[in-house]
Amino acid sequence: MSQKQALIVWGGWDGHQPEEVAGIFAGVLREEGYGVEVTDTLDSFRDEERLASIDLIVPVWTMGQIEKEQLTPLINAVKVGGTGIAGCHGGMGDSFRNEVEYQYMVGGQWVAHPGNDGVTYTVRMKDSEQPLTAGIGDFVVVSEKYYMHVDPAIKVHAVTDFDDVEMPVVWTKTYGAGKVYYNSLGHQANIVRMPETLELMRRGLLWATR
Repeated sequence: MSQKQALIVWGGWDGHQPEEVAGIFAGVLREEGYGVEVTDTLDSFRDEERLASIDLIVPVWTMGQIEKEQLTPLINAVKVGGTGIAGCHGGMGDSFRNEVEYQYMVGGQWVAHPGNDGVTYTVRMKDSEQPLTAGIGDFVVVSEKYYMHVDPAIKVHAVTDFDDVEMPVVWTKTYGAGKVYYNSLGHQANIVRMPETLELMRRGLLWATR
């Protein structure tokens, strides 16, 4: 079997420590035997032929703007080519706020994090027998707690509670031929490194791979 190839693209708002988070994901994927390219430019998406050879794209890019010539090949790689896409927190769920098609691909968009950083909350697994969550169990996080606008077509794997609202934390979906994995945890590198978060991400990265 040929080696799976992953492209990690980091940048945007520095407060989410994108370079450090990208390095964590690169380490996870290399441990799983992937060939990994890590870049800090959205121009990495311009090369449609190159993207066609990629099995997994991991965006780590909060806010910012993306040009049509960068976004269109990315969209096509996932939707038409079947390349997987996976990511976390604002690095995927709060990217390119003006790009509705990107949000449609992701399956949701950040709206608010009441209380900002330092909120204590519980993440609950929706199905402890499902491969993406089996054996992880519910856990407590002290971090930002994301309130999201979400696509009703997503498959929810983990949630947290806002008063009487059950808010998705981890979800998957398909976008055309591609698979999409998202986890709203990961405000900074220390949260990504939490054993539960890291294991959820490891499984999600592998699951989304073409």
